[in-house]
Amino acid sequence: MLFIFHLIQSLQALFSEIRMLLFFKKLSIEDVSVLKKFFPYYRNLSDDHQREFIERLRYILVSKTFVPRGGLKEITREMELLISATAVMVTFGFRQVKLSHFSKILVYPDDYYSTINKKYHRGEVNPKLGIIVLSWKSFVDGFLQVNDGVNLGIHEMAHALKLENQIHYNQESNFFNPQRWKVFAKFAHEEILKIKSGKVSFFRESAAIDSHEFFAVALESFFEKPSDFKNYHPELYQALVFLLKQDPIVLSGKGK
Repeated sequence: MLFIFHLIQSLQALFSEIRMLLFFKKLSIEDVSVLKKFFPYYRNLSDDHQREFIERLRYILVSKTFVPRGGLKEITREMELLISATAVMVTFGFRQVKLSHFSKILVYPDDYYSTINKKYHRGEVNPKLGIIVLSWKSFVDGFLQVNDGVNLGIHEMAHALKLENQIHYNQESNFFNPQRWKVFAKFAHEEILKIKSGKVSFFRESAAIDSHEFFAVALESFFEKPSDFKNYHPELYQALVFLLKQDPIVLSGKGK
């Protein structure tokens, strides 16, 4: 069974490469306008980094299948662009990482009900099925409130990034430097204990659920309000800079 599963994964990767070769094309002026208007991370990059971002984005766009669910009539170009751009942002420090294991992205119009755990969800990542699931309403809300450290897109892409690193049969695995992760994990554990003890923290209460949730919540603030994060806990912020191989403050030009 394991051999068959790996074979299926290999075939999916091959089909993605074929699809990329067939449909890989330049972004339109309208596409770039959407990024400049709605995606601050891209807008604040230098010209060279913007060009790199676009190239990475083009690959993500053709390598992922976007599926409307829950009554959503269609996936618009704007949806594809902003969701894919979020994936590029989170992985920007790793040139070869494209979250290839997660080939399908399901988009619901709003929160959706899971028949598995009988709860409503805004988003989730399923490594067994290789899917990322998002509520479009919650995704949009995350970008409308740009400095609150709550962003569903970043949160779910962070989960996907961490899982991608752990999938050993995947060619993209083990891109996190073990020593860098160890340093981050130490500070993260201390912060989780702080939250659980009831002390005031920069991070919301859900960050203390476990190390996976803390990583996802931390990345929301890392990208949405990096200066505040750095002021609160410079060592933890720097640990993420080293781990993710990027510094949003520097990339935005605000670190000069």
